[in-house]
Amino acid sequence: MVAFGRTIYINILVLFLLIPGAALNMALAEIVPNSGHETECVPVGSWVVPGGGKISGTEVISNAINQSVVLLGESHENLEHHRWQLQMLASLYTRQPNMVIGFEMFPRRVQKALDDWVAGSLSVAEFLDAADWKHGWSIDAEAYLPLFHFARMNKIPMVALNIDSRLRKEVSLKGFDVLSEDKFKGVTRPAEPSKAYLEYLMLIYKKHDRNHKTKIITEDLDFQRFVRGQQLWDRAMAQALHSALTRLESPPVVGVQSLFSALTRPERPLVVGIMGAGHIRNGYGVPHQLMDLGIQDVAMLLPWESNKACGQLVAGIADAVFGVASYVKTDGPQRQRLGIQFEIAQRGARILKIEKGSVAEIAGLKDEDIIIEIAGLEVKKINDVIEAVKRQAPGTWLPLRVTRGSETIEIIARFSAVIK
Repeated sequence: MVAFGRTIYINILVLFLLIPGAALNMALAEIVPNSGHETECVPVGSWVVPGGGKISGTEVISNAINQSVVLLGESHENLEHHRWQLQMLASLYTRQPNMVIGFEMFPRRVQKALDDWVAGSLSVAEFLDAADWKHGWSIDAEAYLPLFHFARMNKIPMVALNIDSRLRKEVSLKGFDVLSEDKFKGVTRPAEPSKAYLEYLMLIYKKHDRNHKTKIITEDLDFQRFVRGQQLWDRAMAQALHSALTRLESPPVVGVQSLFSALTRPERPLVVGIMGAGHIRNGYGVPHQLMDLGIQDVAMLLPWESNKACGQLVAGIADAVFGVASYVKTDGPQRQRLGIQFEIAQRGARILKIEKGSVAEIAGLKDEDIIIEIAGLEVKKINDVIEAVKRQAPGTWLPLRVTRGSETIEIIARFSAVIK
């Protein structure tokens, strides 16, 4: 963390949660307290240091470009946040064109697609297909395309920060010892979470607990699995940012060539991370893991809705926040949703996660079920599932043929007469 105008404290007991999330598991969701009307504490278009006061945009950018890593948070579906991120990228790039942009939205396995996109060899449709966007991230790509176009237009390298949800789930279930396996591509054991972070995650876990437990303690095995998943998520992104930062650095040269080497060595890039604000706030997530990796000069910058309760703007939540207009999601064409996150397996669509209260959960589908047929049609690719659900009229039933372990069962997904 970096002090923007005053000392920033990170050991804060928080009263809010992380951002509603992306396609894959355990995305974090914000809790907004039920409070009365409060005076706007971060005016639209202004910067504020939490726990301090107003600060100029020029000073924020000047401070940020002198850090190794700049983290720009977001609520994934909030278009105002993405507009702010684009403005920030442009401002940072003007002052420091040697930049790398890392994105939470992409797992590492699609890095080549990002390289090809920046090189200009893919159309938008080809890029999104090669990057497995529909499977990897449930948010409309239109929200992010301006950021992707900015990187491509300026030939700024894009880095995939994430790992596949199945790997996070495996670590959640089996523990960190499995990280030694090649499929984890060098992700190392995360730094231990602070007590404050565990309290923070407990609030989130209780909100999303599907077992309806009356009492949950930190020793709860399911909660510990949840924590491991979050730690790995933070660690993987921190390591990818660290790698991007050090990739261009040359090893030290001893002897008469040392001065020449220092003068000609590529400048360290400014690495910018685009990710859910919940991975940034209070320094608990990615900043904590970056510090464990030896990177302490990190700027944490967040957008702040004008109608958000001022009581949440506590010292340490970020180095600086920028006021944006309250975002109201407009009603687009309504579509049916089954409420699953899945991947294509050897035979059918393997369910990775089921949304609470969804059609899938009510129908009795479970994690790791494999949907082999939908309405009598074999499932071979992602769009077989997506298009079948989109075709469903309100109030209709969709027959599914599912394998669960060694069994093959029939399940009926019943869609409401009213699309919610």
